[in-house]
Amino acid sequence: MTIHVHPFVSPEACPALVLNADYRPLSYYPLSLWSWQDTIKAVFLDRVNIVSEYDRAVCSPSFSMRLPSVVSLKTYVKPSRIPAFTRFNVFLRDRFTCQYCGAREDLTFDHVIPRSKGGLTTWENVVAACSPCNLRKGDRLPLEVEMLPFQKPYAPSVQDLHQNGRLFPPNYLHDSWMDYLYWDTELDP
Repeated sequence: MTIHVHPFVSPEACPALVLNADYRPLSYYPLSLWSWQDTIKAVFLDRVNIVSEYDRAVCSPSFSMRLPSVVSLKTYVKPSRIPAFTRFNVFLRDRFTCQYCGAREDLTFDHVIPRSKGGLTTWENVVAACSPCNLRKGDRLPLEVEMLPFQKPYAPSVQDLHQNGRLFPPNYLHDSWMDYLYWDTELDP
């Protein structure tokens, strides 16, 4: 089936906010968004309820449908109490700041104790680092190059990540999402 979207609006500009069955976002950081294609597929598979729609539609020869802007899952997904170890979450824990020089651009992550020296890829051994600092430190221990991280790496709680995430709200928030987002209130862990 070929689907056509109104020619003046890119469908990529129409992501859907995904809520759990209790009408809370699946995640705040990053914000739980689906592309319009994934959202339409979930609607047709009867996995979501449409809560709100954009003023834009997708059309095929046999049907027309407004693009959902907010959907809720029909089945509740229990939120994780332990944050996943991901590059994004390491950056979020470290507030998108190089832990060696304070830079906020060109971030990578660095093994404080290099893997070649037995260091593991864990919360307690990985920090955000800009590329120049990561290259300068290279395969050496922090004391060898006098590069100690600003903060000792640690396994953050979900609450830690939520607190840091409030410092970095998304660049785009559609009006229809605002009733479901709580940037300034305390979130349940």
